[in-house]
Order: sequence, then C-alpha cells, then structure tokens
Amino acid sequence: MNDKIVMPVWAVGLFIVVMNTTMFNVSIPSIIHDLRITEDLGAWIISSYSIGYALSTVVYSRLSDIVSIRRLLAIGLLVLGLSSVVGFFAHDFRALLAARILQSAGAGAMAGLGLVLASRYVPAERRGRAIAMISAGSAMAFGLGPIIGGLISEYFGWNGLFAITCLVLAILPVLLRLLPREKPRAGRFDVAGALLTIVNAASLLLAVTQQSLVWFGISILSFLAHFWYVRKAKETFINPALLKVPGYRKLLFIGFCALVVNLGNLFLMPLVLAHLFDKSAMSIGLFIAPGAILSAILTRFVGRWIDRYGNLKFLLIGHAILAVVLAYYALDLAASPAVILIGYLFFSPALSATMSSLNNETSQRLPKTLIGSGMGLSQLFQFFGGSISVAVCGLLLEYQSDLPMVQAYRHVYELLLGVCLCSAIMLLSYRRMQGSNSARAALPSPS
Repeated sequence: MNDKIVMPVWAVGLFIVVMNTTMFNVSIPSIIHDLRITEDLGAWIISSYSIGYALSTVVYSRLSDIVSIRRLLAIGLLVLGLSSVVGFFAHDFRALLAARILQSAGAGAMAGLGLVLASRYVPAERRGRAIAMISAGSAMAFGLGPIIGGLISEYFGWNGLFAITCLVLAILPVLLRLLPREKPRAGRFDVAGALLTIVNAASLLLAVTQQSLVWFGISILSFLAHFWYVRKAKETFINPALLKVPGYRKLLFIGFCALVVNLGNLFLMPLVLAHLFDKSAMSIGLFIAPGAILSAILTRFVGRWIDRYGNLKFLLIGHAILAVVLAYYALDLAASPAVILIGYLFFSPALSATMSSLNNETSQRLPKTLIGSGMGLSQLFQFFGGSISVAVCGLLLEYQSDLPMVQAYRHVYELLLGVCLCSAIMLLSYRRMQGSNSARAALPSPS
C-alpha cells in the first residue's frame, strides 16, 4: 500500500466525517431555538452521535481482524450517506435524533479503520506521520466545520448540514481502488459480546444523563453479565488480553479524559458565544475556526517531531497547554469573545498533538495480533468520554439555571480543568512506569 497517497485521501474522508460533529456543535443554539427544546436535550444531538460513533468505531476495528478493510469501509460510508439523506428531511427532535444515531453507525468506519490501517500497513518509523495525517483531517474539520456549519445554518437552516455529509460517498470509489486487497482470515465475530458492549455503554450514558437509578441498575447488571461472559467465552469482543498489556489501561484513561476535555469545550464554546455575547452561528464559526486551522497547518510538522522525539514529550506538552487554556477560560470567560478565539488558538493544536502522540503510543504498545481490537477499544473509551462530557455539561448548565450564566459556565470549565489535571497525573505515572521498564531492560542479565 502506498501510504503517501492513501493516508491523505483517508484524511479527506475523515475530514467530512468529523465535520459532521463540528457543524452541529455551532448549530446547537439554532436547533434548540427552532425545535424549542432544553439544553440537555440539545446535548443529545451531539452525545448520541458521539456514543454511536464510539461504538461503531470499535465494532469496525474488531471486525477488521476477520473482514477486509475495503468491505467494512464500503458498508460504513453507505450507511452514513443514506442516513444523511434521512436527516435532510427531519423536522422534529425525534427524527433528527434518529438520523444522527444512524449516521454514527456508519461514521465509525473512518476513525476506527484509519488507525488500524496505519498500524497494520505503515512502518513504525513513519507511523507517527501517518497518524498525524489522520489527525490533520480531524483538525481541518474543527477549523472549517464551524464556518461551514454556521454559514449553512444561517442561510439554509440546519437541515442543510446533512447534505454536506453525503459528499463522503464521492471518495469511496477512490479508496476502494487504493486500499490493499486483504485475504480472508479465519476467525469469528463475537456478536453477543458486541451487544453486551453496546448495552454497557448506552445504559451507563442513559443513567448519567437521565439521572435514573433504574438505568444505573441496568448498567451494573449489564457489566456483571459482561464480566461473567468474558470469563466463560472464547475469542470475546473485548479481548481480556488487552488489559494485560503493560500501560494500556493508563493510555485508555488518558484518552478518555482527553475527549472529555475536547468535546466538552467544543460544546461549551458556541453556547458561551451565543448566550454571553449574542453571536450568530456564522460568527461562532469564525471565532472557533482560526485555532483549528492553525492546528491543521501544524499537524504535518507535529507528525515528524513525534517520530523524531517520541510520543511522551508531546503528551506532556499538550496536557500543559490544555490545562493553561482551561484555567484561562474559567478565570476570564466573560471579558470578551476574543478570550475564546485566543484560547482556542492554543487549545486546538495542543489537543491535536496530544491525540496523535497518544494513538501512536498505543499502537506501539500493542502486539500486532491485538492491534485491531486494541485500537478499537481505545477509540471506544475516547469517544465514550466525549459523549459523557457533552451530556454532563448540558446537565450541569440546566442545574445552574438559577445562577448567572457566566458563573455557570465557569463552574463547568473548572470541572474540565480538573479532568485535564487527572489525565496529566496518570500520564506522569505512565512515564515513570516506562522509565522503570527501560531501566530494568538495560540491566545486565545475571550470569
């Protein structure tokens, strides 16, 4: 496979898929107003897509162990394109939510299979650049998505956002021609385990967002059932061998926290600009775009630096910058809309570098036989973190409706800062573990 051609084309597809999130982020205030729903219901437009995206990502990644990437990609993009047509004609909350969930079932193919493709077919010495190229598609989507989303929402209505996502079908024939033709591999797909994973994630998310003891009880029972199933079954959907890989669980936690911070911030920024400064959807896009565009520009250099200097340095630098920006937002949010603009100029490149180095570190820690399931589970944790974050942020704003808006937003940003600091502590623990392992490996063996 010629990764110098395939990875840029893949980045274009991921750009369209991720833009499907960022376009709706800036349009949430308009959707809430047009459909006359509360902010916590509006958060479901984002969080439902994120959790579906996460679940479909791990399903596609896991299937890639036995089904060719070409076939899985074709299925995913066709589902995404057809569900976008459904969304174009949605005119109430239920129809819109259904369309978003259906979209997420197809969208996970680009994110999950992209990392598997890079991990499986790109040599380790160039893999950082390949993963950074995938991240460049996401970063550009964060830059142009708000502008395109704001423009379409302002002049054509938010239904028009679904038409943009249909463009993903245009790159499908190109990728099918470029991707390697893999031979069928022996194996089985654990349908029961996949269903249990979906129930685990969905019930926990519902328990949090609905503040329901019933759903919390269902979630606990589903996790217990899944634990029992993993102990009894063979070749399970969630491979227990992954949790024995040194450092993998720490990387899962870091990825979870990173997406909590990222999607929480992307949900809050448009609301802050709309409610505190009365900005339109188009203006919101223009305030968010420069940071994301800068991130996309820097990504090509970040990939080379990761390959040269290592992942951990960029993980530490990224966490430090993210923490500073979140503290800046919490302290000075109401001063001016320029606070959002300036903060995101640093936040977006730092997040992009963090995720590129994190995914590259994860791919290097995993044995080749566990790359499909391992990268898929990693993506599941990351996007589940984003889903929980958006839902909880919406709930916290509803709880604080009797407080001044500025104070409510500050409290939520303080929570995100706390999550970022917890992630940084876990990263330092992982770094110490790696240092200890390296020191033991360097010791002479006893004669």
